[in-house]
Amino acid sequence: MPRFALLFTALFLFIAAVSAQAPPPQRPTTATVIPVEAAKQPNPVKATPESLERGKKWWNMDCATCHGKTGDGKGETAVDTKLTIPDFTDPAALKDRTDGELFYIIKNGHQAMPAEGQRIKTEEGWDLVNYVRSLVKTKAPAEQKPQTEQK
Repeated sequence: MPRFALLFTALFLFIAAVSAQAPPPQRPTTATVIPVEAAKQPNPVKATPESLERGKKWWNMDCATCHGKTGDGKGETAVDTKLTIPDFTDPAALKDRTDGELFYIIKNGHQAMPAEGQRIKTEEGWDLVNYVRSLVKTKAPAEQKPQTEQK
């Protein structure tokens, strides 16, 4: 019997040691699938100067640390933690996203991005969508080559 107790104790310690070294379970990502109804939701807030100013206020408080002050995806936290964040100044970055999708992501989070949830009022969320859209930098048209005169 003592031999069985010794074997049982050794097995228990072995299992405990292996379990302690196992990587922690991955936290599920949030908002990986945006409901169709949310994606189709139109933005009820016009992109007025007042709306953009309110959105900028939220951006500077909660978003710029990762997304960058200009929306280039190079905020201090993103750089320090080596996060890859889309450059919202690039017109292609959000061209396939609806305002409803952006609003849903802001409210519910997405991948490593935390949710604003109840911290932000509905209208403020739409203001933030308007502000994110305003970050796009239009590229200057490529300089045209001067036409050579034909003889």
